[in-house]
Amino acid sequence: MTEPEEPRSEPTGGDEEQPSALRTFLGLFLVPLLVVLACVAVFIGFGWIAYDRQSTSDYLNDLHSSWKPRRAQAAYELSKILTADPTALDEEPGTREEVRRLFAETDDEEMKRYLALVLGYTRDPEAVPLLIGALDDPSSETRIYALWGLGKTSDPRAVPPLLASFADPDPGIRKTAAFGLGELGDPEAIPGLAPLLQDAVADVRWNAALALANLGSDLGVPVLYRMLDRSLTTQIPDITPSQAEEAMISAVRALAILEVESSRDLLERLSKDDSSLKVRQAAIEALRIVDS
Repeated sequence: MTEPEEPRSEPTGGDEEQPSALRTFLGLFLVPLLVVLACVAVFIGFGWIAYDRQSTSDYLNDLHSSWKPRRAQAAYELSKILTADPTALDEEPGTREEVRRLFAETDDEEMKRYLALVLGYTRDPEAVPLLIGALDDPSSETRIYALWGLGKTSDPRAVPPLLASFADPDPGIRKTAAFGLGELGDPEAIPGLAPLLQDAVADVRWNAALALANLGSDLGVPVLYRMLDRSLTTQIPDITPSQAEEAMISAVRALAILEVESSRDLLERLSKDDSSLKVRQAAIEALRIVDS
């Protein structure tokens, strides 16, 4: 695309052309501005590269930063580290206590949400009452993170508050509570999870069925079968193709966990005919388990 020709002013004297207003603007303002923006972008880019190379200790120090984005980023990075290695904080004396204190005292909601994950992944018994207390937070998003954290604690004290969350009108709360119970691995939660198989929201039903499978219960198998019916999943409001694919893969793996013999024909068909390569691969792996 070419720029339109600049309008020319009539010369006022001699043969020299007067500079236009646009040219003056480009020369005096726009070009220097672009140079400054480029320099800022390079500075920020190198800054984030350096930030990504920080240690656990560095992130813990950044939790005390006066800059809100840095605190939230540090909490997020710690949650990622602990996902891979739940013992990462144990190398630093007093870090569990410090994280608990920061979680209890911060008024930064974003930081608090990521710290809820940190507390969950560390499986700190003393953090369980703090996470349970966070279920009264006015922000539903913060409550969701607290539920997720409770599910990671492996602490039986988390079961009652997770079950109580099924009464919440927010489906995000209900499905996260179901997921958390599946992560806890306590079979005592099975009777409480079963009613969620009839929830009005598909995502809640799906998470309940997957949680029950994790707990060794086949009560959710009919729901798992419906999750594998593309004619049904595509009718779910606002569901994306990638979300439908992930739901199917999760259902396939749940059937493998339960070793449902009656699922063999369905898994065989999915392994050959499904439009998703990932679903076909998951079905192949599930068949190996069912047939073993």
